[in-house]
Amino acid sequence: MRNNYLIFGIILAGILAFFTILGPFLPFVDKELKGERITFPEPGKIEMAPFPPSDRFPIGSDRDGRDLLSLLVIGAKDTFFHIFMIVIIRYLIAIPLGLLGLKNKGFFSWIIKWWNQLFSSFPVVFTTALILCLPILLFNEQRYYWSILIIALVEVGRVSFIIQQQAYVLSQKAFIEAGITIGVKPIRMIISHYFPNIFPSIVVNFFIDAGRVAILIGQLAIINIFISQELIQVNYGQSQIFNTSVDWAILIREARKDVITAIWIPFFPMLLIVLSALTFNTLGEGLRKHFNRHMQ
Repeated sequence: MRNNYLIFGIILAGILAFFTILGPFLPFVDKELKGERITFPEPGKIEMAPFPPSDRFPIGSDRDGRDLLSLLVIGAKDTFFHIFMIVIIRYLIAIPLGLLGLKNKGFFSWIIKWWNQLFSSFPVVFTTALILCLPILLFNEQRYYWSILIIALVEVGRVSFIIQQQAYVLSQKAFIEAGITIGVKPIRMIISHYFPNIFPSIVVNFFIDAGRVAILIGQLAIINIFISQELIQVNYGQSQIFNTSVDWAILIREARKDVITAIWIPFFPMLLIVLSALTFNTLGEGLRKHFNRHMQ
């Protein structure tokens, strides 16, 4: 049976990968991201950034006069690096934690349930924003690394709970009980019996989680919270938060104002974030159908 979800997901992922890896080398991309805030198109006429879509700027410019298309292509690498780094860290913690709590009782099971309940009580964007705005993190020199770790940790409980429940169901199967009967050690059981059986589900959820993280990064950017940011003094007694990366989030920081005066600035990065989330979710559903094809 043809798996349209997987085919469509691979095509979308291939397009995103192409522009992420090879995009900076395309002739129409300005790798130096030069900007001009003021231009003189003709004698006696002055134009100020942001510039609307034109022959010079196919999808417009940002407020610094930089080509928006070039910004999106150059920023794709940082954006996807942040997304996958967060999801990889999350699963590196959640997988062993979920498997250690497979009996659905004991210390590890309690940790998983507590972690899941603690952070599932509020919207993820609210909890993440609240933690990242703590003064101890806001002014921390290692904020970049802390931000990635915290965003990953917030949903470790949810992911490990899913893995734990799947492992617990497996523990009731006859082949697991047979392994215990013949004296297979617990660690060996986890590696050779549990993990191979839940691995397909982990892969599916990994890509779906990548889509969730992409949307979360966009949501945080709208409220001016970024993974890589610095507090810079712009005037006497006045400081402002600046994103130090060129990821897509930087273009959404003034979305509420830009949607009225220069809608193309937040529209295209938001569109790409939604497209990325759609790609990851489509890939996940396609892989789910692929792994479950023998059941259809």
